[in-house]
Amino acid sequence: MDYLQEENLPLIDSKQDALQEYLLHLPLPNAAFFTMVEATANLVAVSEKYWQSQGLNGARIRVLVEIAKDGGTMLPSVLAEKIGVTKANISLLLTPLERDGYIARAEHARDGRKTVISITDAGRTLLSGHLPGNREAVARQMGKLDEQEQHQLIVLLQKLNRS
Repeated sequence: MDYLQEENLPLIDSKQDALQEYLLHLPLPNAAFFTMVEATANLVAVSEKYWQSQGLNGARIRVLVEIAKDGGTMLPSVLAEKIGVTKANISLLLTPLERDGYIARAEHARDGRKTVISITDAGRTLLSGHLPGNREAVARQMGKLDEQEQHQLIVLLQKLNRS
């Protein structure tokens, strides 16, 4: 491989230059998308950092939140769809929650082939005790936008969600 003598760096061929140029100079819709993805990742990291500081796992908390939002009981397949994981992966998330007593599994009342999952009192207590701190951590980060900007962001994201 050829090296520049002064800097001992590899020479970049024209294909690499073209790829880098393509990656760095995005059309507006793509720049908006990747900026949104980066902002979302940063906010998720704030939330996950909070959960880790409490000795908890953000993905498992999300499972508990979704079950609680749905009235406290749901089918694992519905939960998997809501949080965007496969049916096999939902089992990996549910097992430790059940082991720790935050959820319970039971046979479906009308279809014995199905299982329903329910949040337990311990799961509710866990959420009640920790969600306020998580919300505060996220709110501090979102506080970089004023109230009007936050409303505008919600309207814009809802518009994207409808399309």
